Amino acid sequence: MKRAEVIAVAVGLALGFAGCVAVQRVNSAIDCSGICHRYASCFSTAYDVSGCADRCRDHAATDDTFRVKAEKCNTCITDRACASAVFACVSECVSVVP
Repeated sequence: MKRAEVIAVAVGLALGFAGCVAVQRVNSAIDCSGICHRYASCFSTAYDVSGCADRCRDHAATDDTFRVKAEKCNTCITDRACASAVFACVSECVSVVP
């Protein structure tokens, strides 16, 4: 009976960890999509938003520093006009979008 309990706990922990990773990826997808759409609306309607979001998500999934930077960029540009975001959010967004 003790072995079954250990296996149950191990499976529970593994599922919990997998859930945390999935939430992090979903959050990255939401942030990346918003950042890329905002860049397109402010600078170029012909900008490849889908490609930008894919690159951003891939980078965020493998690089925690980049993910944090993308989150800071998204926070900075939220509720700002394009002109204001350009000047106020350069350091947060410079490596996230071109």
